[in-house]
Amino acid sequence: MTDLFRDLHHGDRPLLLPNAWDFATGAAFAAAGFAAVGTTSLGVAAAAGKPDATGDTRAETLTLARSLARLTVPVTVDIEGGFSTRPEEVAGLVRELASYGIAGVNLEDGRADGSLAPLGGQVEIVRAVKEAAPEVFLNARTDTFWLAQGEADRDETLRRVRAYADAGADGVFVPAAADDADVRALLDAVDVPLNLLFMPGRTRYARLAELGVHRVSCGSLPFRRALHATVAAALEVTEEGRTWPMPSYDDIQALIEG
Repeated sequence: MTDLFRDLHHGDRPLLLPNAWDFATGAAFAAAGFAAVGTTSLGVAAAAGKPDATGDTRAETLTLARSLARLTVPVTVDIEGGFSTRPEEVAGLVRELASYGIAGVNLEDGRADGSLAPLGGQVEIVRAVKEAAPEVFLNARTDTFWLAQGEADRDETLRRVRAYADAGADGVFVPAAADDADVRALLDAVDVPLNLLFMPGRTRYARLAELGVHRVSCGSLPFRRALHATVAAALEVTEEGRTWPMPSYDDIQALIEG
């Protein structure tokens, strides 16, 4: 599965990666013909009644990974920041995922307090993971754009993706990067596959393909739309015309936190 997953990043079109939050959604994506399946940390956390990106869903993530490993397509797992700041602990986690048959992981440098992990420490983690589980496709995510309140610092973004690629990351992920100029700069900066997040109204799959992006993730979009459809189905029973808005990422976080 690991070799197949690597090859999927070098096709004629970007690998479109849907993100599951339980076995049923992963199995449905595979049955629908998707070549690989990822996980969404928001969906996994919210389904457990926990907020996203707090490092509190290690057990749930491992449980889901064990079940998704039964699928007939490669699976990549979102491990947030690795559930630890200690390189050996993050490396051990990825080694355990590899033992299940997981083909890839996402590892992010954003922290729950809205800061970015120190670059040097994150590079050490990337190196430790690749030494411990070299066969696993490590998608190193930088949250420079995701956490930016205004315009992200492109120079810092490029510095981080280059450092992660140089440390052995197999791909880089820059969620919230959308402008053509930023995408081109990222593609020019590294020789490893570039992963971007699909954002309705801001990105188009066809345009990202034209630019040369290698992988497009759906992120939390399927989970949020599923919640919307679930509530809508219940509201439709009375035929009173009541509606419930499509929830945003922040809406889900607020829902869970009460």
